[in-house]
Amino acid sequence: MDVKNYRYDGSEELSLKKAPTSAKGLGLQRQEIEEKTQRNMEKIAKLQDKLYAQGQEGIIILLQAMDAAGKDSAIKHVMGAINPQGITVHSFKQPNSQELSHDYLWRAVRQLPARGSMAIFNRSYYEDVLIVRVHSLHKSYQMAQRCLDDPEFFQKRYRQIRHFEEYLYENSYRVVKVFLHVSKEEQKERFLERIERKEKNWKFSQSDVKERAYWEEYQKAYEKAINQTATPHSPWYVLPADNKWYTRYLLSQAVLETLKDIDPQYPAPPQKQQEQLEQCRKMLEEEC
Repeated sequence: MDVKNYRYDGSEELSLKKAPTSAKGLGLQRQEIEEKTQRNMEKIAKLQDKLYAQGQEGIIILLQAMDAAGKDSAIKHVMGAINPQGITVHSFKQPNSQELSHDYLWRAVRQLPARGSMAIFNRSYYEDVLIVRVHSLHKSYQMAQRCLDDPEFFQKRYRQIRHFEEYLYENSYRVVKVFLHVSKEEQKERFLERIERKEKNWKFSQSDVKERAYWEEYQKAYEKAINQTATPHSPWYVLPADNKWYTRYLLSQAVLETLKDIDPQYPAPPQKQQEQLEQCRKMLEEEC
């Protein structure tokens, strides 16, 4: 299955209830898919080296998901082939007091990579139209009452996000937005595994179960956010997340397709530098 089948660019509405969460019924062989993923990672590494050398475009890979959907493992397995010099990973946790004293996009802007580099956002500014919306957290923000009482508070945030991502695109950045779509049943199994296996206990929090009680509210919030912010230049990829081996393959495809579209090239040195290189080559060849 091609990753384009999971791509939403605003031309059609997403229904999360209809979107697949697993590879079941696709007739895929896990070993074959894992081999394809490895080949994709090798291609990504080569293109990323060119991206870094050229220094013209930056890439933000933005991951959103319900708890236990596999964001951390996807980052570890798919991005492991990339030169650490050209990539950063930033996790957006609950905002601190300094971050809350600024607009909600401020902390994301501070983590933008230099052009030529890549950044992974483990969660992102989208939290401000997801968990904030589900729990009405904005009501406690230190903002003017005229903002907090605005009935279009979140509708305006969708517009602001679209404009922000358009701004990034027009300033030579690509935003690859990925939602790992895990089923409620699979999330339950992964939570139980985290409880039963001591080496995974640290991953589990009681708050995970509390948030699970808001499953339907989160699904509606994600669906709304994706439909309101999916555009041709900043599409969403809604990837099935019940089978991690398939999710990793699709994620590698999304990143690879973005790099191919950029088509980075090693920069050719200017004429003067080429002449200097030729002189150095001759000097080395003439050494005794």
